[in-house]
Amino acid sequence: MSRVFFLVLARDRNYVLDKIKELEALGFPFRIICGQHLDHPNVIYQAPNGKFAAINFGLSLIPDDAEIVAMNDVDTRIHRFDLVLQEFRDPKVGLSFGTELIRTGPQRLFFRIMNPIRRRLPIAGSGELLLIRRNVLEKVCPLKPCKAEDTYILFKVLQLGYKIVFCEGCYAETERTKTAAKEELYKRKTVTGIYQAMSYAKPPYLVRLFYVILPLASPILLVMGKSGYYWMRGILRGLNDFLRGDQSGSWSTAYMD
Repeated sequence: MSRVFFLVLARDRNYVLDKIKELEALGFPFRIICGQHLDHPNVIYQAPNGKFAAINFGLSLIPDDAEIVAMNDVDTRIHRFDLVLQEFRDPKVGLSFGTELIRTGPQRLFFRIMNPIRRRLPIAGSGELLLIRRNVLEKVCPLKPCKAEDTYILFKVLQLGYKIVFCEGCYAETERTKTAAKEELYKRKTVTGIYQAMSYAKPPYLVRLFYVILPLASPILLVMGKSGYYWMRGILRGLNDFLRGDQSGSWSTAYMD
């Protein structure tokens, strides 16, 4: 089995100790890039400047013998990691990612819509748990500033001609927005990042067509009620931010309130 190395991204020290216990139990080597100082040999400080910057910095922390890099958000709990890892038995696979498990909030409904699409068309990645071959990551990086670094990486891997796998059997349990109104800000930032990613990479034609059609089709989401209304607003405002020249790659935590 390929040697795996975990690169964990943490804006602050919240959840870091829990993540250390989890990864030690899994038995994989790891480094946590943290935006706050914490006295632990596997926790490396870097001032918060967006996940893209943390990934660029993290390249220097990957051991020479690592073959698969697992990028993981600190505020997650991983289930059935063996399933996503075994996808790399196929030498054509360059990247594989699991799904998100949301127990409360409007994104439970969102992923019921999103995942059936992702089974057929690689429109977006998952930063909660994303595995990539080390040699492929080195071809993709350094990343440019992007609010959707996971989808940016996905698009670049597709552009390079590697196979990607969406592994629904493996999932990362996490928390997202608690209210429909916060969904607007979350979608706004995500959509801005996806259009940024499309400007940096060239995903397959059908993926690009999906995002051309998305703003025009977004009013269909109104049938989903209050959540759909805010999803539509977030999509349209995110596209507007991109068209107005938003090139920043940092996230706010305000949407989690």
